[in-house]
Amino acid sequence: MKIFGMSFADRLKHVDPILFICTTVLSFISILTIFGAVDNFGRSKLVMQIAMTLVGSVALFILANIDYRFFVDRFAIVMFLASAFLLALTLLFGSTGANMETANRSWINIPIVNIAIQPSEFVKIAFMCTFAKHLELVKNKINHPKSLLGLALHAGVIVGLILLSGDLGVALVYFGIIAFMLFCSGLSGWYFLGAAGAVVVAFPFLWELLREDQRNRVIFGFQPELDPNGVGKQALMSRDAIASGGLFGKGLGSGGIYENLPASHTDFIFSTVCEMFGFIGGMIVVVCLLVLAIRLIWIAYRSRDFVGKLICSGIAAVIILQTLENLWMCLAIVPVVGITLPFVSAGGSSMLALYCLMGLGHSVYAHEKRFFFRRER
Repeated sequence: MKIFGMSFADRLKHVDPILFICTTVLSFISILTIFGAVDNFGRSKLVMQIAMTLVGSVALFILANIDYRFFVDRFAIVMFLASAFLLALTLLFGSTGANMETANRSWINIPIVNIAIQPSEFVKIAFMCTFAKHLELVKNKINHPKSLLGLALHAGVIVGLILLSGDLGVALVYFGIIAFMLFCSGLSGWYFLGAAGAVVVAFPFLWELLREDQRNRVIFGFQPELDPNGVGKQALMSRDAIASGGLFGKGLGSGGIYENLPASHTDFIFSTVCEMFGFIGGMIVVVCLLVLAIRLIWIAYRSRDFVGKLICSGIAAVIILQTLENLWMCLAIVPVVGITLPFVSAGGSSMLALYCLMGLGHSVYAHEKRFFFRRER
């Protein structure tokens, strides 16, 4: 069977086997976990997760077989303008997510199909492409203040709109993406040291601007035991759920602490996995995410194309940062923010966007293979 003029077997060669295996295992664990708690989570979440896994797999395969440079070189400006427009639209007309256990104004309801999407998840894809293209244009003068000002405006428009929506967790991931891509572009380490120093100097002044309740949320976020019946309750329940799973877990449909844990299907899905499948199940998730990040970094390192290197670096940043934020949150180490665990948390927007990102990663991998084999001849 031929697809786009090539056999299906040839098209499959554009898919990196390690990335594919890791994402498949993670998606399987996600679906299995939601199935095991379907009476608590609801059948609609199971159906959505299965549907988005299937749709995402198709999107991944399509993107893997399209040269990423096609999008970056032709539509960078269009993607940036569309991203800014979509985020502004979300800010003006978006949902507060009252039915999705979040107060962030970061969702758009589509009444025709009666679903809600989170645009900031899909904007990650466009942002990586446009920011990579911008960095390519200034790579020979990356450390010039004028170049940095342009990059700051580029990133500031997108991140600023996300911050205005109140979605701090997603904004932190964007900051990480920006830092990773700037580092891989050759930005001087002095700028990073300067930024870190500015944060340290500004922190006492920013702390004074916060209300007492806001300060308490930060303090109790790092020390939830100080407020076990208030701010710290969710994090402490999450940690208890992880511990209650033991080595092998309680099994599917066994019930447990996760049944009373808010957002146990999204932000705290790792706690649910550990309670059902124990330390073994949790370690499988962590190892798969670790291998996924390392493989993306390896593809970025091997890429001869500057834009491809940056795109893979950005995707690796998403996997690393979301994983660390989510796991530390579940272990009651850092304050609770709305962040999903890649390929595991329930959520249509998150799952589909991640599959599209991985499709770009596969495209960079396929492009690198073609380049390598041409050189060998």
